[in-house]
Amino acid sequence: MFKILGSDGKEYGPVTTEVVREWIKERRANGQTRVQPDGSADWIALSAVPEFAAVLSASAAPPPLPPRLPSAPAAATDPNSPPKTSGMAIASLVLGITGFCGITALIGMILGIVATMRISKSNGRLKGKGLAISGICISAVMFIVFLGIAAGLLLPALAKAKDKKQNSDCVSNVKQVGLAIRLYADENEGKCPQAADWCDAITPNLAGKHVFQCPQRSGNQGAFAFNAKLAGKTLSAIPPDTVMIFESSGGWNFTGGAENVIQRPPHGRTLVFGFADGSVREVNKEELKELRWEP
Repeated sequence: MFKILGSDGKEYGPVTTEVVREWIKERRANGQTRVQPDGSADWIALSAVPEFAAVLSASAAPPPLPPRLPSAPAAATDPNSPPKTSGMAIASLVLGITGFCGITALIGMILGIVATMRISKSNGRLKGKGLAISGICISAVMFIVFLGIAAGLLLPALAKAKDKKQNSDCVSNVKQVGLAIRLYADENEGKCPQAADWCDAITPNLAGKHVFQCPQRSGNQGAFAFNAKLAGKTLSAIPPDTVMIFESSGGWNFTGGAENVIQRPPHGRTLVFGFADGSVREVNKEELKELRWEP
């Protein structure tokens, strides 16, 4: 057995001695052709192999072209064989039907589109275009349903988180207003500001007038009112659980009492109140009658 090295650098074989002799006779090999005998690692000239001396001497033809082994025939498709159903088309339909999680529905749409293209280009060797189209349609519907369900679950959660953040900002603002009143009292013989201009009086102790606003009622510059019964009173003599600041729609420098509390809570069911001891808490409408307003 021998391997043949063609002039194109490719190896052919192994082939038998008889085949090599035939190639020499057919002028497909000559004495300069390199061969590798079976069991040897060296490549030698064909003329150095004794078995081929006679046939080489009998051949006086010019050096032949390098031997070329016949290439393996391409796998033929039986034109009479029935077309196969596309596996992608089937997968698209299955993923569409089970596409509740959204991702599988999306994959089902992609597979259906690819399957449709391959079936169209198969010249009849693949079938299942109807399955692929069904898979695309069902997957698309399931994906839309998934998006609707996800939006239905996510949007309320986002709205709730936004409301919670705005509630927190309102509580923070009331706390700052209460602290500003206490600072004012420290600077004015321990007395609370007068009713007529309490907002103007404590503004220097705040970061700005925006602190008087409730984030959920941004159009109202003065969203908080001062308990009128505390105006000018000595802060240290006021019971700590007395209402000092409350949500109202009266506007800038407004003072009042329980009857002036805003009627429609902007924070769902709660209203924000600041007390004489500096504490702030959210109060349900049902608890309003339990609040202390008298100093």
